[in-house]
Amino acid sequence: MNEKVLQTLEYYKIINKLADKAGSEPGRKMCQSLRPHTDLSVINEAQTQTSDALSRLFRKGSTSFGGNKDLGYTLKSLSIGSAVSIAELLNIAGLLENVNRIKAYGKNEREDDEKDSLDDFFAALEPLAFLSQEIRRCILSEDEISDDASPDLKHIRRSIRITNDKVHSQLTGMLGGSCRTYLQDAVITMRNDRYCIPVKAEYKNQVPGMIHDQSSTGSTLFIEPAAVVALNNQLKELALKEQEEIKRILADLSVQASLHVDAISQNQKIMTLLDFIFAKASLAMEQNATVPLFNTEGYVNIRKGRHPLLDKKKVVPIDVYLGKDFDLLVITGPNTGGKTVSLKTVGLFALMGQSGLHIPALDRSELPVFTEVYADIGDEQSIEQSLSTFSSHMTRIVSILKQADRNSLCLFDELGAGTDPTEGAALAIAILDYLHKKNIRTMATTHYSELKVYALSTPHVENACCEFDVNTLQPTYRLLIGIPGKSNAFAISSKLGLPEHIIQAAKAQISQENTSFEDLLADLELKRVTIENERLEIAAYKEEVKQLKEKLQTKQDKIQETKDKILREANEKARDILQEAKDVADETIRIFQKAGPGASMKDLERTREQVREKISGHNSKLSIQPGQPRKKPPAPKQLKLGDSVKILSMGLKGTVSSLPDHKGNLFVQCGIIRSQTNINDIILLEDEPVTKPSFSPRSASNGMKMSKSYTISPEINLLGKTVDEALAELDKYLDDAYLSHLSSVRIVHGKGTGALRKAVHGHLKKVKYIQSFRLGEHGEGDAGVTIATFKS
Repeated sequence: MNEKVLQTLEYYKIINKLADKAGSEPGRKMCQSLRPHTDLSVINEAQTQTSDALSRLFRKGSTSFGGNKDLGYTLKSLSIGSAVSIAELLNIAGLLENVNRIKAYGKNEREDDEKDSLDDFFAALEPLAFLSQEIRRCILSEDEISDDASPDLKHIRRSIRITNDKVHSQLTGMLGGSCRTYLQDAVITMRNDRYCIPVKAEYKNQVPGMIHDQSSTGSTLFIEPAAVVALNNQLKELALKEQEEIKRILADLSVQASLHVDAISQNQKIMTLLDFIFAKASLAMEQNATVPLFNTEGYVNIRKGRHPLLDKKKVVPIDVYLGKDFDLLVITGPNTGGKTVSLKTVGLFALMGQSGLHIPALDRSELPVFTEVYADIGDEQSIEQSLSTFSSHMTRIVSILKQADRNSLCLFDELGAGTDPTEGAALAIAILDYLHKKNIRTMATTHYSELKVYALSTPHVENACCEFDVNTLQPTYRLLIGIPGKSNAFAISSKLGLPEHIIQAAKAQISQENTSFEDLLADLELKRVTIENERLEIAAYKEEVKQLKEKLQTKQDKIQETKDKILREANEKARDILQEAKDVADETIRIFQKAGPGASMKDLERTREQVREKISGHNSKLSIQPGQPRKKPPAPKQLKLGDSVKILSMGLKGTVSSLPDHKGNLFVQCGIIRSQTNINDIILLEDEPVTKPSFSPRSASNGMKMSKSYTISPEINLLGKTVDEALAELDKYLDDAYLSHLSSVRIVHGKGTGALRKAVHGHLKKVKYIQSFRLGEHGEGDAGVTIATFKS
């Protein structure tokens, strides 16, 4: 691709964004060198790699290639047998450790996971863990070699520490002894890597030794006492030995690394390539981009494309298609309406796609492979307007006409502008017609009405416009293909306050033909907006019908499922009934056969009666008894807390635990289950008769009906129980007593220490349906009893 179009379409801004996504310097350099390809197989391979990396980012999250450093010079030094520095060895270790992490990241989670285009790169990485571990064992940082790097280094450093201690001991003795009065300060200092003490200048002869330095004023001399000269010399020798041993260690590590130069070099190349590929994937993720489909027919079909340099939350997506039904698209409309953005979006998408980058558009967007892209857009125009002159435009256009062929994409902004409108329009038509006859994919923006007429009257040439809302004086930035646009100069000027008489005078200067043409465009636009609104309304109705249809289908499926379940259960019950009938018949036959001819009629009649009662019992379970109409649901005022009811839809019995609300909804306690139902789904039950034991034979034979309250004692005895046991039993007793409609109860807790009485009173305060409570009076049990009264 020519350098000019890369600058014009702001391709390098995309490359800079891409480079920012790379994690290593070699990766960034590779990103900066990316240029569009023209080989379809290379393009498809690059797009596949980007897609596979993007898929891994979604599955596993991001990874880092920061340990990938440029080792070119280091590897050359190793290949010729040279020793390398500490920093270079650490870079090698860092690379190998990063290789190990990336190789682990690239492993498939399961053996049956589908392979992708990056698997071979991950498989080719060699972590060389033994080498990186050896480097890390010997080198702690760029400034420090480990004592354990070699036995000799450990011994030398131990000797240095011992000698240092001797020097400090010797000098410390001098500082606290007779030399104290000669010293400027009682400190030990270093000069020229030798231990010294600061001596006042007038006492220099009192401290024998070597002078190494003096202060700026000359009042202090830094003297190495003669007593430590030998020790300082020993330290110097040990320091030299230490450096020699470090050099030997680095040389040994360099030799080990040189044995794997090829593997390290291969690792770096793969890591750089992977960093580059994952940078492309990260950019695609940031832009919500998708892989474009490439074709060889020169067909462009961008679906909801967004210019990648504009804010994705604000930019209006555009649909652009070119090369199938028409190869020339003429875009008209007012300034700042988005015409130039549309041109740049198509051109930039072509460059990005052929560079292996995803494009910010909907999936299944299509692009051809262009051998060259040409763009004549003003140098200073980023998105808003062109400031280039007619001559500079024409110079560029002449160059384009010489080089463009049927595999090129040509983009012209304000073609023919900057000169006489009549001549400019004629030139623009001639240039576009020349490109059209050569089947070159071309897009051009213009304000000339002549070009609109040319597009309307020429086969395989199409008009387009950028929509503009005259009422708000704001562009909508929507690209509408098939509709020529209006400049709306008069409407915009009127809205901005230009006097009406000036606007009318301007309109008088326009020929009747041009006025009629503009009016026709306005009428077409009005009809288009109307049709578009109707289309959206129809689409909304269709969506609503679709949802209703889905709901109806779901309901029918549920009904069918319920029906099948009922039939299945009925069949099972019928089978059980038939089996039972057969068993009864077999039993009856067996009984008659066993009775034989000698059986009496009385015995046979008794047997027949037993069989008939058994059958009648089963029939009564399966049939609805006549004369037993369904009870009416109770009125809300009839219900009281604790009433026994039956939930008809569930067939469960329970007690009312809350009164109905304004909708008739209430809660019923069915055993341990508290169920919400409606008053229309329940019926009141009579309290079940309970036979009270009596010493009277008459009462024992007849029995008597008693309510549940008869079975609940009005007194509970908590004596001898712990507080926890007593409260648990009391809580259950109060619930039963309240539901049994007792007005009050007597709680016996005894006097004792008063702990149980205090706990009982505390519990009663928390119970919502207790109206009041008091200690018993004389004759009721005094302080050993509490009387609790329920709310009515």
